Formats: sequence, C-alpha cells, structure tokens
Amino acid sequence: MSNIVRLKATDGSPVEFMDNMIGQGGMKDVYFAPDKSYVVAFFRSVQDFNAKERLTNIVGVYRDRIFNQPGGDYWKNLYCWPTHIVEHRGKLGLRAPTYPKHFFFQYGSKNSDMLGIQGKEKEGKWFSTGTHQQKYLDDRERGNWRDYFSVCIRISRAVKRLHAAGLAHSDLSYKNVLIDPTTGRAAIIDIDGLVVPGKFPPDVVGTPDFIAPEVMATLKLSLQDKNRALPRIETDRHALAVLIYMYLLYRHPLKGGIVHPANTEEERLTLEMGAKALFVEHPTDARNRPNLKDVKKSELPYADVSKLPYAITGPYLKDLFDRAFVKGLHQPSLRPLADEWESALVRTVDLMQPCSNSLCGQKWYVFDNSTKPKCPFCGTPYVGLLPVLNLYSNRGTGSYKPDNHRVMVYSNQYLYPWHANRLIFPNERLNDEQKKPVGYFSFHNGKWIFVNQKLTGLKDVTASKLISINSALELTDGQQILLSPEEGGRLVQVQMVRA
Repeated sequence: MSNIVRLKATDGSPVEFMDNMIGQGGMKDVYFAPDKSYVVAFFRSVQDFNAKERLTNIVGVYRDRIFNQPGGDYWKNLYCWPTHIVEHRGKLGLRAPTYPKHFFFQYGSKNSDMLGIQGKEKEGKWFSTGTHQQKYLDDRERGNWRDYFSVCIRISRAVKRLHAAGLAHSDLSYKNVLIDPTTGRAAIIDIDGLVVPGKFPPDVVGTPDFIAPEVMATLKLSLQDKNRALPRIETDRHALAVLIYMYLLYRHPLKGGIVHPANTEEERLTLEMGAKALFVEHPTDARNRPNLKDVKKSELPYADVSKLPYAITGPYLKDLFDRAFVKGLHQPSLRPLADEWESALVRTVDLMQPCSNSLCGQKWYVFDNSTKPKCPFCGTPYVGLLPVLNLYSNRGTGSYKPDNHRVMVYSNQYLYPWHANRLIFPNERLNDEQKKPVGYFSFHNGKWIFVNQKLTGLKDVTASKLISINSALELTDGQQILLSPEEGGRLVQVQMVRA
C-alpha cells in the first residue's frame, strides 16, 4: 500500500504525493497527489544553482505574467504549467496540474486496443503520421481534418503567448504537446525547460525531427563556440511549422527520398535535418520527393505529395509553409511568427467545406478556388450551387478594401462577430458576447439564405434594403451585403459557384 509523503514547497505551500511512481519522463520521475489533482515530478539528476533559479522564475514571475493578468484563465487550458518547487531527499521537483481527462485515450488502438494505450496520454506522435492514423489508432480517437485545424490554432496561440513573454520552449515537439483531435484541444507540456534568451540558456537541444537545421548543423561545436546555434524563439518557429505540417498532412516536411552519404546513422540524420535539409515539396528542387517504392503502405496516400500536396491546406498556409521550409529553412529570421500561423489557420477554417461522402475519413476539405471543387481525400466532387463570400472592410476612408479573406458557405454554418468586423479576431481576447453567432446560413427550397440573428445594421446593398433581426436574406450572385456599418465593419460580395 502506498504511503503519503507530506512536505512543503519552497514558498511554504503544503504538497503531498503518493510514494509509488506512476511514470517516467526523459528527465523526471512522476508521482500522483492523493486526490490525483496534481502530480509531483522529481528530476533524477542533481539540478545546479542556475537550473533552480530558472525553475523559480518559471513558477514565479513568468507564470504570474501569463496567468495572473486579465484573461489569464484562458491560458490554463493551453499549458500544463508547474506551480511550485519542492525538494525531497536531495532531489529537486515540481508540482504541476494533472492533465485533463480528454488528453488520455478512451479507446486506444485498433482491435480492442492491441497496443495497450487505453488510458495513456495522447502524446502528439500518435496523430502525426499516416501509419499511426490508419494502422494503429481506433477510428474513434482520430477526429476529422477540421479538428486538426483547431488543434493547430491552439498550439500556435500558446506558442505566440510564450514568445510575447520573451520565452522559448526549446523542445517544442509532438512529445511535448498533448492533443485531442476529437475535441480540437491541445496543451503544451514540459514547461520547465523554457529558455530566456540572454539569461537562461537551454538545457536540451530539442527532439529529433523538430530541431532546427542551424542547431543540427552545429551540434558538434562546443557550447562556448560563437558559431554554435542553440534553441531560441526562431528555432521554436521551425518546430511549430513542422508540427502544423505533420498534423495536417501526416508526413514530415524534410524526410524524403534523398539518402545522404554518411559513415553513421547519426551523421546521416545530422545532414538530413541540418545543413542539407530540403523541403520534400520544394517548388523548384524535386530531389527530396518521397520515393514511393520505399514508403510503407500504411503511410499512403499521405506520403504521396503528388496526390495530397501541401496546397490542399489552402493559399494562406501554403504561403507560410513556403516561408518556413523554403525561404526560412536555413534563414531563421524569415520564418513565420506564431501569430501568423494562428491568423492563417483561422482564415483557412473559413475556406472549409464538409465532404458530402459520409464514409470520408477526413469529413472536411479546403475549397481549392476552382469551379469543380472536390474532396482531395476521397475524390467526392461538390455538386450544386456553392456560395462564396468575399470580405471587404471599411478602413475609415469611406471605401471598402479587400481583406484577402473568404468564407465558404454550407448549410447550418454560423457567422460570428469577427466575420462582421475586421477589428475583432477570434482569439483569447474575445468576450462572451463576441463568441455568440450573429446569423446562420441554410439551403431552403433550392435557395441559399442567411438568417440574421444579431446584426442591427445588416443591409442588402444591392437591393438597398435593411434586413431586420430574425429575418432571412436570399443570397444571389454578385450581391453586396453590408454586415456592419461600424468602424471596421465588413461588406460581403457574394459569388455563386455552380459545380
């Protein structure tokens, strides 16, 4: 029977844990509190003064800056942030919240959980490859493609907040991000390795597959060498781009057909992910395209970049992938910022359509701006009249400028305040009222209509007619609709695509 160990954290707070270890991480041994509301994790190796000072800042000033500010409660769902430091039998440890239950497998793997992962953490690697997705995971754990966009939005938002505070994670990877595709939720873990540039250097260089090329290429140099690249905000940006690419396309952006001559596997990997790294979908250099003869059957069709190219993620994300893996792969300063990923992902969700094939595994796809749209995953074409809303906004000059933002309409789709006004963005700053829909679309009697729920200034500009709340407006080709007359208010140009 387990005994309860009682001690005090360095700030005097009481901490309790059961003395039977429940798990081990790369650096720590983990124990449950008696009520399982938190865990206590002890470092196996001795932590020096600098490490203790870093941890003191992480549970203190850095945690305070994020959580104990207006809106701080929002971030509690996006991190598993340690709260206290403890010492026991000469070892340093951390108290941290227990992961929410949705981050543990309910069904696990296929064939009555043949891999025995039911009840274990949903480490991100389980959702990042075709093999994990198709060969191993129970279908009820997989979620759909739109869910993965929600996951990526949350990860981007969490990384954005760290960087805004001047912090870098240093080991951002699918090992340190828990995700739940069935609900679109995500949380960053292992916060204790945070890097503060110029003050707290990194303890680790990262996880293979996510280490930035400049770090991989200089691993052999001493830490004192000025040419040695270490984890920092720019390397986080590389890792974030890799995560997003893998969660949306289920393949690695740098692992292709090139086999670099090397004396050891370690040397080969250093070249593949370091100095010789090359995007598998580089638009002008096809040398690293995956060799499908060497690809496992379970990795298809996702490993086939000709069948499922990164362009299926839409124009906003394709542009950022180009910046991350072409322009910025070996030039860190050119990599997209986390908030750019967040914005592009949010706008891409507005381009999504539900697949009409009920058997489609992904359920959703991004409109490809063609007159014959079809699901890239199952090949099912869209049939019928498809409304496309092109958004323009008032910039205070009396004229409306294009926002490079489109909304694809589907039945029972909601419109929100951030669609009606460009000054509102769907992020952590939304208040409760801004989270409520302002109207919805419906296909009724062969016509597409918009039902106004909250827009007091809605106007059919083409017909010069105000549309009152609880009234419906039919959508027609070329129609102009004013959603809001306020500053930042948007005007919609309706385009009807007949497929």
